[in-house]
Amino acid sequence: MNLDAVTQTSWHDWFKPFARLGYGARGVVYLVLAVFIVSAALTTGSGGDSKDAVRFITQSTASAILAPLLIVSLAGYCCWRIVQAVFDTDEHGISPKGLAVRAGLIGSAASYGFLMAYTFSLWWGSAMSSGSSSDGFARTAAGFIGAGPVSVILSTIFAIVGVAHIWKAITGKYREHIDASETVMRWIDMAAIGGLCARGVIFLVIAFLLFRHGLAGEEGRASLADALGFIADLPLGAWLLGATGAGFFLFSAYSLSEAIWRRINVENA
Repeated sequence: MNLDAVTQTSWHDWFKPFARLGYGARGVVYLVLAVFIVSAALTTGSGGDSKDAVRFITQSTASAILAPLLIVSLAGYCCWRIVQAVFDTDEHGISPKGLAVRAGLIGSAASYGFLMAYTFSLWWGSAMSSGSSSDGFARTAAGFIGAGPVSVILSTIFAIVGVAHIWKAITGKYREHIDASETVMRWIDMAAIGGLCARGVIFLVIAFLLFRHGLAGEEGRASLADALGFIADLPLGAWLLGATGAGFFLFSAYSLSEAIWRRINVENA
């Protein structure tokens, strides 16, 4: 018996569901976000951000189960993104475009790793009932923001990612990584196109806010919550906010569909 083959098969067997849990966690976070945003649209507010969604989950009556599951799931998503980027499991190559995509995957791993650390800080603080140290870490995490020249660099990155999301939706590139019947794909198409476009627009708004702060040479917030606030202040802001919430519902559905039908081709690693 080939021991290496057995070890590899075992690794693939446990890593795939680990990665799928990650897509599911992303779907749950965006589902809670969508509820926040739609509620804000109905009350002319500005909604919340991913940290608010995580706080809602960790402070729920079932937090003893949900919070650890969310932490493990976010860890799975981060690990899968790193594997995708480092080992090029989706065969993006080493062309400038391919390297940009792989860099984006690393950025995605970093952002969700940050969210995982934030989730852990809230859950651990609640479990230990100490409050001060964990809340301090949570506030530090929540306050992480680029300023000045860093804001301009970050704004460029967010703009590229936003355009890439919209391009992925328009061209149907997401289809290349999903194994589902055409009947199922018709539903996934609706969720993917609407969800990716909504997320892309949010990234573009964040890019604009970061760029504005960078040009002014000032420290300023440019989080998801700030982008939603910017949208809410526009003419017909409540309607635009409601449309964004609907788009996030679709992105949640798309993420959950990836948890089921996404091709986790870790064998290419």
